[in-house]
Amino acid sequence: METITMQIAGMACGGCSQNVKQALLALDGVIDAEVSHANGQAVVSFDSDRLTLSQLSNAVNASGYRVAG
Repeated sequence: METITMQIAGMACGGCSQNVKQALLALDGVIDAEVSHANGQAVVSFDSDRLTLSQLSNAVNASGYRVAG
C-alpha cells in the first residue's frame, strides 16, 4: 500500500470534495481517499501494484478538477 498527497485545483466546496473522493474510490485499488476543498488536497491510499499515479490523476481530471503540480 502506498499513500500520496495530491494537490487538486478547482474545488470550491464540500460537494467538489465529495465528487473527487467518489471518483477516486471508484478505482479498483484505492483503499481510502480523504479530500479537502479547503486545502485543495486529496490524501489517497492505494495498491501501487494495481494502480499508477497517472490513473489516479486521470480519475480526478475526468471528474472535472485538475491535479496541480
